[in-house]
Amino acid sequence: MSKRDLLIEIGTEELPPKALSSLSEAFTNSITQQLAAEELSFDGVEGFASPRRLAVVVSQLDEQAPSKDIEKWGPPVKVAFKDGQATKAAEAFAKSNGLALDELSNYIANDGKQDKLCFRTIASGGFTKSMIDHIVEEALASLPIPKRMRWGAKREQFVRPIHWVVLIFGDEVLEFDILGITASNKTRGHRFHSEGELQLGKPADYARQLEEEGRVIADFSRRRELIRQQVTAQGQRLGGEAVIDPALLDEVTALVEWPVALAGNFEQRFLQVPAEALVSSMKEHQKYFHVVDAKGELLPHFITVSNIESREPEKVIDGNERVIRPRLSDAAFFFETDCKTTLAERRERLKKVVFQEKLGSIFDKTERVAELSALIASQLNVDAAQARRAAELSKSDLVSEMVLEFDDMQGIAGTYYAKNDGEPAAVAQAMQEQYLPRFAGDELPAGDVGTVVALADRLDTISGIFGIGQLPTGSKDPFALRRASLAVMRILIEKALDLDLRPLVVKAIAQHSAVKGSDELVESILGYMFERLRAWYDDKGVASEIFLAVNAKGITHALDFHRRVNAVQAFTQLKEASALAAANKRVSNILAKAEGDVAPTVDASLLQEDAEQALHSALGACSSEALALFESGDYTAGLKSLAVLQGPVDRFFDDVMVNADDPALKNNRLSLLKQLQALFLEVADISLLVPAKK
Repeated sequence: MSKRDLLIEIGTEELPPKALSSLSEAFTNSITQQLAAEELSFDGVEGFASPRRLAVVVSQLDEQAPSKDIEKWGPPVKVAFKDGQATKAAEAFAKSNGLALDELSNYIANDGKQDKLCFRTIASGGFTKSMIDHIVEEALASLPIPKRMRWGAKREQFVRPIHWVVLIFGDEVLEFDILGITASNKTRGHRFHSEGELQLGKPADYARQLEEEGRVIADFSRRRELIRQQVTAQGQRLGGEAVIDPALLDEVTALVEWPVALAGNFEQRFLQVPAEALVSSMKEHQKYFHVVDAKGELLPHFITVSNIESREPEKVIDGNERVIRPRLSDAAFFFETDCKTTLAERRERLKKVVFQEKLGSIFDKTERVAELSALIASQLNVDAAQARRAAELSKSDLVSEMVLEFDDMQGIAGTYYAKNDGEPAAVAQAMQEQYLPRFAGDELPAGDVGTVVALADRLDTISGIFGIGQLPTGSKDPFALRRASLAVMRILIEKALDLDLRPLVVKAIAQHSAVKGSDELVESILGYMFERLRAWYDDKGVASEIFLAVNAKGITHALDFHRRVNAVQAFTQLKEASALAAANKRVSNILAKAEGDVAPTVDASLLQEDAEQALHSALGACSSEALALFESGDYTAGLKSLAVLQGPVDRFFDDVMVNADDPALKNNRLSLLKQLQALFLEVADISLLVPAKK
């Protein structure tokens, strides 16, 4: 089958830089999926993206979709014909397949059971060329664009105005109309380094021709790597190391078509300002990369990536230095101004900042968090006075000039201001650490005081929002309760903090005047928080059944929960595990059907069968050791010690009739099974390890 290369390019005004990579990926994926849906084969698909274009090159694409064998079965012959005459059913079959009635005798086949009318033919596949305009339009329509725009008098809508479209299939230009633009083979190069239109040749030469003749590096990945290399080299030339944030690198890559990295400087005096504020200003406002020394300290330099190769680069650098100076001056002014007012004095202003309409102000929140922090600190042998102080001051930097200008300085600014105020080092450290972890996989608070405040702050938010009934939904979680819940669990587990969440949740609820406490609310909150661990364990390769087995115990100590999960995980690796899990499942089913209460003790004199005597003996022999291990928290060793029960348990079910005719024997055997179940239930509901039947 004949094949050709295909080039699709959509030329636009500058596309949104933060969305360029995702737009390109979605555009390329849509083209690929649609071609595959048409059963068109190709050797490869490559996507290209620059500020003014989205493009796709498909190599060795079929010119025509493959032919298909068509088989249509009709009514049985005995239904199609009566007395040698075609019936209504036969007429309908003939009409739907374009056949004459007198031809139907040629279209009879046996389906393995009876003779039927059957129409077989071969349908030729569609020509690729005739599909391309629809494929492109569908790909453009399906792009993840939250808000589309119109331009001029056009009715067509897109994320940015479209100025040109290129469609080349092999050596043929496809002059289709795409969003009001007639496609051609003419593109445009760099906005400043190229003049007029550029006529493209073969699709395979697209990237090379655009780079050589149009001064545009269309490959996003290649452009990003060039920028990385240039920025790194500039950092080394300055005697330091350029810090390359991946998100900033992507954004800069989406802003330029012909990258040229240039280094500039700023005054040494600005280094008196918190480095994070300077970095924030350079990164967020100017898209500059900052430079650090061998110790990680900020140097008075920056690296910018220009979109032109200037004959006088020093003028470009000078212009950038002039632009950054007032930005850094603002940061210095905010810092100096903020340092004149202590965090404690600033706290009064929090009374006018609403946390949540029903839950009061940010000031009210700090009061609650302070009380809860003192309680947690006392349980963890942490300085309660410092924990209370840190909680009281924790949100004061929200009303500082620095944070109002640079919102990513929240907490960081508080640490600097606490140090400036002479607060204890642990209190100052907690100003920043209260927000850790900020996202999945983020670092945890290192300091004890920061850990306490991080827990208390999140427990206050979770209890309050749950208390007023604003639970997260599938798509909405405005107070980030999922992230807050997992953060609490991670801190408790990874820092090995043996805290019972139940009394802390009860305390947190009680502090909200707008919330009516109840056992149901407490259980709802605890259930929600522990449920966050299911996905967390899943990411670590722990089966959902293991989580469910432990969760069935209603454990409210996260660390204890984690130890049990690890124990059950280790238990499942034993060769006896599946049989014991199945036995526990069987025991659970039997006991669930038992009438009345089952006695917890066994009458040894009623044990008649050898198998039940053996099980009773085995339980007695291993239960003391297992219970001692469970009591010490060594759940893993405890469960492993129960592996010896597999043989006696299997023999019991093979040889003993539990539901004996004699009620005394029956009840005694149920008691024996209850003892077996209770021993395993010390750690988890092992019966839940048996996969549910589908």
